[in-house]
Amino acid sequence: MNNLQLIDGTNLIYGRLSSYVAKQLLNGEEIVIVNANKVAITGSKDNIFKKFEALRDIGSVRKGPYYPRTSNQILRRTIGDMLPKTKTRGAEALKRCKVYSGFPEDLKKLEPKSLEEVKNNKSTGYLTLGEISKHLGGKY
Repeated sequence: MNNLQLIDGTNLIYGRLSSYVAKQLLNGEEIVIVNANKVAITGSKDNIFKKFEALRDIGSVRKGPYYPRTSNQILRRTIGDMLPKTKTRGAEALKRCKVYSGFPEDLKKLEPKSLEEVKNNKSTGYLTLGEISKHLGGKY
């Protein structure tokens, strides 16, 4: 755990955070993301909801693919989609990524860092992963 990064996802942009984390995982870092339900997705509310509903509705009930409904699993899947999962290095990189919806008690003693380069500067025109998760039927 010498190269562990604890990232606070509060008000960070979804896609930029995912690509940053994917690159760091491929470089051998171990990353823990907390407050995934506060990650921001910019854009129109209707378009965002339509996009995530379409992802959820792909496939069948029996065979899948199954799209996650909780905010931590949505973020982890997006990061995994940016990695070469069929190759060994991509699968091992995804194992080094942990995502939590809140802030776990055992990580309270560590100081999280917030990434300025992926910060959301908008005051309106965005949703959080927690709101999307509730809309998709995720249970907390």
